[in-house]
Amino acid sequence: MRALISVSDKSGVENFAKELVALGYEIISTGGTYNKLKEAGIAVIEANEVTKFPECFEGRVKTLNPYIHGGILHRRDKQSHLDQAKELGVEGIDLVCVNLYPFKATIEKTDDFEEIIENIDIGGPTMVRSAAKNFDSVIIVTDVADYDLVLTNIKNNTNTAEFRRDLMIKAFEHTASYDSMIANYMNGRFNGGFGEYQFISGKKVFDTRYGENPHQNGALYEFDGFFTKNFKQVKGEASFNNLTDINGAVKIAASFGTRGAVCIVKHGNPCGFALNENLTQAYIDALKCDSISAFGGVVAVNGVVSKELALKMNEMFLEVVIAGDFDADALEVFESKKRLKLFSYGSDKLILANDKNDFKHIDGGFVYQDSDIVKDSEVANAAKQGTLEANDAQMKDLEIAYKIASLTKSNCVVYVKDSMMVAVGMGMTSRVDAAQCALKKATSMGLDVSGAVMASEAFFPFRDSIDAAASAGIKAIIEPGGSVRDDEVIAAANEHGIALYFTGTRHFLH
Repeated sequence: MRALISVSDKSGVENFAKELVALGYEIISTGGTYNKLKEAGIAVIEANEVTKFPECFEGRVKTLNPYIHGGILHRRDKQSHLDQAKELGVEGIDLVCVNLYPFKATIEKTDDFEEIIENIDIGGPTMVRSAAKNFDSVIIVTDVADYDLVLTNIKNNTNTAEFRRDLMIKAFEHTASYDSMIANYMNGRFNGGFGEYQFISGKKVFDTRYGENPHQNGALYEFDGFFTKNFKQVKGEASFNNLTDINGAVKIAASFGTRGAVCIVKHGNPCGFALNENLTQAYIDALKCDSISAFGGVVAVNGVVSKELALKMNEMFLEVVIAGDFDADALEVFESKKRLKLFSYGSDKLILANDKNDFKHIDGGFVYQDSDIVKDSEVANAAKQGTLEANDAQMKDLEIAYKIASLTKSNCVVYVKDSMMVAVGMGMTSRVDAAQCALKKATSMGLDVSGAVMASEAFFPFRDSIDAAASAGIKAIIEPGGSVRDDEVIAAANEHGIALYFTGTRHFLH
């Protein structure tokens, strides 16, 4: 039996090769892997002894040879293949262990295109695909984490067709992900990121119990190991809907950097938010906006949950709490809540992946775009339009309202007072309806919005929203501007004594 080992990630390769030799395998290897195994005292055959041809073109051609690929690909169940292999002097290769040149690590450390090109693996993917195609006879190993599993199955005579099939699927996933990464990089470098094809490649983290509804299957996939590295399931398992709600809540709460913030989300929409370094007070304030909707909701805490905060949260039914982390005594408090799910990032604050791109499924395909980023400078550099100027406290509230509006379903209007969201209208077909629905909800919750500020993620097309704001006692408004009736909106703000600011940046979220 023969095994071909050629790996970029050499962790664990010496022990793997030693174990294979002990099981009766001859080892064939190339380049750095050959040298490492030889230095470790392992009997190893250099690939050019098999190919009868030297490595050439600075190592670009090593294994692209019939003695290698014939050894991998010929079928053991066909006598004609066996006869031809004997005639050609091709010896069988029964196990292929390959992982690929570190293309991702290269593009992360350098912009040197020459170096990047040289870290595109050719022989490796070819051997992987050959071995995967002939999985009926050949074991293909592409993951260091599978070394012990492979050895165990060989030792226990459980090297079944089903086992090799699973490794085959993993191998094709490996090469597909690798090629997708290269294609996406080249399109990003030369075609602005929008080539003829767009490849979205994620690795499964875990299955959810089901999708949005019980009759749908679901799973979480990650980019660049984000969830594996950061996301901790402290108590309970995340469902499909939990994850989408967590995403919405975390994006809002984490958009305030290192500041203490609490965001409450229900069915993808924020129903409470407050900014306060005292996180218990932030939660109490966030709950005031819509405590009815908050029942069974998802709470994101941009900080560490204390025992005091945990006790306060335990006063009502919450489905999920996601936080930077939890104090040990807070976890003890939550232990009594059997249906409550807890997740953390193992950090003092929430963590965002800050993906560069965004996409959405539509029937028959998907739409793909650059990610929308709400910059702090948008509020700081917003242009004053009316005759009045907001004071420092109002500017702070305008920032909060603007960020929440920008991260909430359009059409959206957000009211903030004293660092707390007091009303929100979202997902409406009319912006004035969003404004009025928000005010109606605030009234039903007994909240006084007079003196609050208001934000919209897109321009107000008519002055009617300004008139409605004025009747509620709003003192400052921030919006992108850009309407053909901006002059009417500005005039309305001046007429009602409202400070008005335009950011110049729209943030639709559909």
